[in-house]
Amino acid sequence: MTKKSFSTQQLSGYLMTGPAVILLMAFLIIPIILTIYFSFFTYQVMRPDNIIFSGLKNYSKLFKDKNFWQGLQNTVYFTLLVVPFQTSLALALAVLVSARKKGVSVFRTMYFSPQVTSMVVIAILWIILYNSNPSSGLINALLVKLGMKPINFLNDPKTAMNAIIFMSAWQGAGYQMMIFLAGLNGIPSDQYEAASVDGANKVQQFLFITLPGLANTIKYVLMITLIQAMKLFTQPYIMTHGGPQNRTKTLVYYIYEQGFQKGNFGYACAVAAIFFFIVVGQSMIVKKLTKTN
Repeated sequence: MTKKSFSTQQLSGYLMTGPAVILLMAFLIIPIILTIYFSFFTYQVMRPDNIIFSGLKNYSKLFKDKNFWQGLQNTVYFTLLVVPFQTSLALALAVLVSARKKGVSVFRTMYFSPQVTSMVVIAILWIILYNSNPSSGLINALLVKLGMKPINFLNDPKTAMNAIIFMSAWQGAGYQMMIFLAGLNGIPSDQYEAASVDGANKVQQFLFITLPGLANTIKYVLMITLIQAMKLFTQPYIMTHGGPQNRTKTLVYYIYEQGFQKGNFGYACAVAAIFFFIVVGQSMIVKKLTKTN
């Protein structure tokens, strides 16, 4: 009876996990394997019948490609700035809306709404906001009223990536805010009550109760934000087309450009393979350093 029951449970487990495993294989494992495989070939998208084995030629070309290194530099720059900025912004918003007061749910919805809005729509909206003409660009209109000169946010190599960083942090902070809210709800309220009795102010409560209580949540948020930041594509694709002077061209954008615009599918696969190992490597390093549970 026990053996039969165990077999039934086993079958039920396979049936329930089967669809997830099939989807994982179809959309993750197999594409990764094929990407690494095609990276050793010279393969044009428009000529699928003409595939030539080239060995490590694509990788040799890649490491000499200044556009690859520029894309890697831009990706790293974006990641290093947006991750702490976005995480700090999300934590600040979570603390602000964590109070159980009337009307606070409205602010939660407002802060989270950019996350459920299409990134393409948001990118187009911020193109209008960043417009260098003060008559149509709302941000520059405000700067002019304050007596400052208008800034050409998206067409200046010095400001283009920073403009994308600010917009991306604004758009993504809502999701991390909800995770922090869940973490805040897991901190016992009696800790704050005891701290108040002992005379601790709000800043001390935040430093010695909130932050330690959110330690694992912060590590998790840092990890997912880091991975998402490395995959930056839509914002530069819509807002700057990788310019000006390739200052916003990321590795994912470069993969798209080589594979789908120029048709160099084999070379794009080589870049994608290197990018995959970079993301996996940095994720393992961050996880080891933070010892995420």
